This record gives sequence, C-alpha cells and structure tokens, in this order.
Amino acid sequence: MNNHNSFNHHVKSRSEVSNISISDDDAPINKKLPKELLLRIFSFLDVVSLCRCAKVSKFWNLLALDGSNWQRVDLFEFQRDIVGPVVENISKRCGGFLKSLSLRGCQSITDNALKIFAQQCRNIEELNLNNCKEITDVTCEHLGKHSHKLSWLDISSCQQITDKSLKALSDGCHTLQFINISWCTRITNDGLEAMSKGCHNLHTYIGKGLTQVTDEGVGFIAKNCEKLKKINLHSCTNITDDAVQEIGDHCHQILFLCLSNCTRLTDASLVSLGQGCHNLTTLEVADCSHFTDNGFQALARNCSNLEKMDLEECIQITDTTLNYLAMFCPKLSALSLSHCELLTDEGIRHVGASACATEHLKILELDNCPLITDASLEHLMGCQSLERIELYDCQLITRAGIRRLRTRLPNIKVHAYFAPVTPPPSVGNGRQRYCKCCTIL
Repeated sequence: MNNHNSFNHHVKSRSEVSNISISDDDAPINKKLPKELLLRIFSFLDVVSLCRCAKVSKFWNLLALDGSNWQRVDLFEFQRDIVGPVVENISKRCGGFLKSLSLRGCQSITDNALKIFAQQCRNIEELNLNNCKEITDVTCEHLGKHSHKLSWLDISSCQQITDKSLKALSDGCHTLQFINISWCTRITNDGLEAMSKGCHNLHTYIGKGLTQVTDEGVGFIAKNCEKLKKINLHSCTNITDDAVQEIGDHCHQILFLCLSNCTRLTDASLVSLGQGCHNLTTLEVADCSHFTDNGFQALARNCSNLEKMDLEECIQITDTTLNYLAMFCPKLSALSLSHCELLTDEGIRHVGASACATEHLKILELDNCPLITDASLEHLMGCQSLERIELYDCQLITRAGIRRLRTRLPNIKVHAYFAPVTPPPSVGNGRQRYCKCCTIL
C-alpha cells in the first residue's frame, strides 16, 4: 500500500454488510462462506492486509472496512505519513468498536485529530501516543472527558504535556492501570499528586527522566497507588533515599523497580526495599555508584524472589555482594555486573556454585570487569542453563578460555571484544567503551 487512500473509504456497519448481495462479487469463496464467517476471518488481519483486501472488490471492501475488524489498530508502520485526517477517519469508522490504538511516532498528529478520536471512540482501552510531539494538555483533557474505560496510556516524550494532563486523567480515567509519562519534563510533583488521587488502580507507573519530580512526588504515587507492581524512575535525578523509603513502606506488591541513574541514592534505599518489598523479582540500579556490599546484604537477605538484577556501574561492590546473592537469591536468571571493576574470579566462583547456577541463570554480563580471568569461565561451566555471557573488554579473558567454555556449553552465545595491544593514537583518555556488535564468538 503506497498511500493511505484505503483509509478514506466509508466503513459500513455489520447490518449494512449483511444486506449486500453476493452478486457484487462472484468469487467462489464469497458464494460458499457465510458473510459472518468471512467477517470473522477478516478480523485476524492487520491494518495493511485489511487495506489490501479492501481493494479486491466492492464486497471485500465492505467486509475489510467493517468497524468490528478495527478493534486494535497500530499505525506505527506508517508513522512518516500519518496525518490528522487519517486518525479522524478511523475514529469515525471504528467508533465504539475501537479498543486499542497506537500512534507511536506519529509526529504530525495534533490535538484536533485526537479530540475527534476521543469523542468517537469512547470504548478505547489502550492508547499509545509515544513521541507524538505536537499534542498538548488539550488531548488529555478530552481523554479525561470521554475515555472513561481507558486502562493503558503512553504519552512518553510528549514534551508539551504538563500537570494539567494528569489532573484531567485523574478526573475522568479512574480505570487507568498503566501510564508512561517518561521524558515529559514539564511534569512536577503537583501532577503526580493529582493523578494519584484519582487513579488508585495503577499497577504500572513509568516516569523516566522527570527531573522536576522529587521525593514528595514519588511519595504521592506510593501512598495513593498501593496496587503498584511496576515502578520505573530511571534518571529521576532529584530523588533521594526518602523516595525509596516511601516505596518500601507502601508498595508491598511491587515486582519490578528501576532506579537506574538515580545517582543520589545510598545503601539506605536497599535497606528500605529489603524491609518492605519482599516480592521484588526485578531490580535495576545501574549507575547507582553509592551502593556497597552492606546495602546488597540487607536486600538479598529479604528479597529471595529476585530473578533479574542490573548492577552495572555499581562500582563499589566486591565479591562479597556476589556471595550474598549466591546465598540468598536462588532464582536469579539474569545478572548484569558490567563495569563493576572490583569483582574477581572469587565472586564468579560464588555465582557458579550457587543454587541458581544450574537451573536458572541464563544471562551474565561482565563487560569491563578487568580482574576477571579464564578461571571465572571455569567456574561457570556447570551453569547448564546459561544462554549468553558478555565479556567485552575483559582483558584477562582469552580466546582459549572461551573455546573451553563453549565446549562444555555448546549453545551459549559469548560476546567478546579483544582490544589491540597498542591502542590507536586517536583513542582519547578515560575508560573506553566498545561497540557490542564487534565480535560474536
């Protein structure tokens, strides 16, 4: 489909389709199959296929563009071309049938189109407006007014969005369970307070890069949305241990927490999580450089359900942390330790001998761990479930060591980069990072 003319046909209702005579198209399939069954078949097609079918004949056009076939629409593939009238036409055709719409990356879409959408498609449940840079608070005001069944909303990277949007959603979208407001940098604590007061059913809150949000804002979310199971605060650089304390005190159902690049956090945050978040399965704390072995001891002793941990750039941890994880976290399946430069073969020995090693551990990332040697690979040979290991710029790892590991674990993917002995003159100062596409051994 080279253009969007197919979107501009009028969609008939199911009753109108049923009144069309089969004589409109003499194809055998139309004669042998009931119209209801044909509609059912069409319901499994994606947007592109439906538009192509709409060009086959008048009868198929009516079937393909029937509103019941357009309950879930993803226009991401057309993001370079989609303009407001396309969304308006879809809204008018689909009406109450439409439950899920993705306009991710459609940067030409404006509030006018989404106003019509909100008015026409009042049964919408999922809406993705990620990177729709032209939309403003007006869009959310109309969603709050008309979209009372909305449960999933992504308005990340919509940088004109302010606290007014969250207030509007709080007033009208009480069934909201998932919201992503990442990189909406105008949002403040006031917006989070307003949203949390009306959206008590939230189970996922993603608010990356909200530099105006502080401990107070996170506290509103934690206190008022105690059903939360997933919280992502990546790069919320103004939060401190007090914010994590609120999460530990109130969000006891939480399974996933990302605090990566929250650089002001200390071991007190890990202690709080250990005290209140015993069901935690995924923890991402990359670039939290103040965390130490003591903090991870408190966490590991109380969070035995941990499965995935990202500790990249936690530069103060030593083999002692790996010992705690090995003893108290038997379900670990993915562990990132990249740039943890104090780790040695002894720490990897703890991992290789742990309860998680044989059945659970699938991914281990050790990029830029300069003290790791081939002995570490020997310690991992009993990890029968290990699928991938990252060894970029581990200067003491050899090709021979990797070959021995692959002999014992023939299906493992080993990603490694062997830097030249003499760096080229163009290389500057500071720690070097290598492209992870260089070598797959």
